[in-house]
Amino acid sequence: MIRVEKIKKSFGHLTVLKEVDVEIPAEKVVAIVGPSGAGKTTLLQIMGTLGKPDSGDVFIDNTNLSKLNDKAMAAFRNQNIGFVFQFHHLLPEFTALENVCIPGFIAKDPKEKVETRAKELLTFLGLADRMEHKPSELSGGEQQRVAVARALINNPKVILADEPSGNLDSKNKEELHNLFFKLRDEFKQTFVVVTHDKELAAMADIQLTMNDGRFV
Repeated sequence: MIRVEKIKKSFGHLTVLKEVDVEIPAEKVVAIVGPSGAGKTTLLQIMGTLGKPDSGDVFIDNTNLSKLNDKAMAAFRNQNIGFVFQFHHLLPEFTALENVCIPGFIAKDPKEKVETRAKELLTFLGLADRMEHKPSELSGGEQQRVAVARALINNPKVILADEPSGNLDSKNKEELHNLFFKLRDEFKQTFVVVTHDKELAAMADIQLTMNDGRFV
């Protein structure tokens, strides 16, 4: 599903990724672990086209992302990749439903279709009675589930998550972790999760460890 070949990335004199190679199989939950500064988040951003490598290639479903121009890459990202971050980045002036719909509207899908899909996802995630609430009216766990629904709205093949449970209490953390596996089984998606959470890493189908810019 995802193939990374000889990815290098530096910031000034600091080399963060040192010719990284890795393959992520489809329909698995893959945890990337390792100390802070190992290059995990930088690699995730490059996989998700949010950052560009200095050299090397990333393939998602046999598409070489480095061959796409900016417009084509934005379209590919919108249709194929969902993101879940530690800080959920919900827009405070919009309701849960409106936040979830945004990627679908960016994709220019019909409004009715997008809203129906958003309602289905929010219901699936146990938020049927919270759709019209704004983020400030939701708990941390509810906000993160809204962010997950937003990541799923365009039926992406890949979900990339960066410390998704980092701000959650133990109960909400456990619920979110179990949710990833439920979504993998339900929607046949591939999850790549950067995490310091040992419980989530232990649950994953595959655990990969990075240190000093490489997988070890």
